[in-house]
Parts: sequence; C-alpha cells; structure tokens
Amino acid sequence: MTTPANAPAAAALDLASAYRLNPSVALRPEPFGALAYHFGNRRLSFLKAPELVELVRGLDRHPSVGHALAGVPGSRRAAFRRALASLAAADMIIPQRSGTGAP
Repeated sequence: MTTPANAPAAAALDLASAYRLNPSVALRPEPFGALAYHFGNRRLSFLKAPELVELVRGLDRHPSVGHALAGVPGSRRAAFRRALASLAAADMIIPQRSGTGAP
C-alpha cells in the first residue's frame, strides 16, 4: 500500500490512539493514489490506493486508528493497517494531541 523511500521497518501502530497527517507532509494526488513528501526528513512515500489516501486525509476525524479502519472493507483492512504503520514509522502520520487533532 505504501512504499516509503528509506523507511525503517513498520513501527508499532497503536490502534487505540488517534493519528493525523503530519503538517510537514504534502500529499500530491496521482492516478494510483498519491505521493506523500515529508519536508522535514525529506522522505517520499507512495500511497498506492485512492482509498488509502482518503483514509490518511481523514484520520484526524476519528477517535482512533481502529475507528478509522472500521470503515475499510475487511479484505483490505490488514493491508491498510500495515500501510498506516509504515507511514507512522516514516513520520508521515503522527499521534494527535489529546482529543484535539490540532498541532
């Protein structure tokens, strides 16, 4: 689902915590999904499904990653969870501050 350039192995993703797109990350829409570029660490990730892009853009509207993943069809949920873990490891998505979603 994602291919971060030079990203470490997928980090543990706390499904009970809320995450959001890092403000230092820009998403550029592409026919396959999107390119995510982190202006701080200069990492590039490929989000290889438009549905994943939608999920990442809307993470801040959910009380937890688990709630966000509940809207994903069961057959794709594990792949999306791995993609989100990879994005978290690359600092593309970050934990929200307690209940606000604000930086």
